[in-house]
Amino acid sequence: MKIGAVIFATDYSIALTELAPALEERGFDALFVPEHTHIPTSRRSPWRGGGELPPEYSHTLDPFVALTAAATATKTLRLGTGICLVTERDPIVTAKAVASLDLVSGGRFEFGIGAGWNAEEMEHHGTRFETRFRVLEDRVKAMQAIWAADEAVYEGAFTAFEPIWSWPKPVQTPHPPVLLGGESVHTMRRIMAFCSGWLPRGALLPDPADGMARLRAAAAEAGRDPATVSATVFGAPPEAPYLDACRAAGIDRALLILPSEGRETVLPLCDRYAALIG
Repeated sequence: MKIGAVIFATDYSIALTELAPALEERGFDALFVPEHTHIPTSRRSPWRGGGELPPEYSHTLDPFVALTAAATATKTLRLGTGICLVTERDPIVTAKAVASLDLVSGGRFEFGIGAGWNAEEMEHHGTRFETRFRVLEDRVKAMQAIWAADEAVYEGAFTAFEPIWSWPKPVQTPHPPVLLGGESVHTMRRIMAFCSGWLPRGALLPDPADGMARLRAAAAEAGRDPATVSATVFGAPPEAPYLDACRAAGIDRALLILPSEGRETVLPLCDRYAALIG
């Protein structure tokens, strides 16, 4: 099993141009970053973590800009969004950003996606909370059409365009892995319908073996080979017993959370986490 890291890249935390090569040098497999375009000050939507929303949520860098910086500073490190809020993005523009980052990184990008939890945030982008999963699926399928065809055309419930040209195409074929966040049975079904992998949260996956059993059952029900569906645990506890359980369950990668702080805090923590890689 591979070990990666996830951090909210912000305007006050360690620069990814320093962090990414430090992770690569220590043997980490990947670096993932979350996304929030903004945080409405109304704060009607409660933070799923409970209590006050941490400041990094409203200070987050654009993930494609941040990961491009990381790509230029590394050679082998996988780079991912965890998660990209597709419900808040134009699919044609996002398809271009994904393909461009995959090209710039030499085929190292992984497209972690999710529908989001902040109702008012997505409403500012014109997406109604109750339709967010339908919007997400529609936009991903539209992007997949753009990546696959020289003259792409798509017509869905929320996205439609006549034949278009859009290059570059992604380096990875047919496109970068699309990893869907979530833990529900509905998440499993969506993965089988239009995604490459599963991106569950470690805090909501206490039993990795049970999670993988559910993933394999969903694959069998959908007629997919379970070997074609990857599993990356987002925010896995940095504890050897839990990581051993992930390995035994057949999980492909665990992402350990780094705090949105300066190099003095983050780099020593990278050293500690590196000891878990073996």
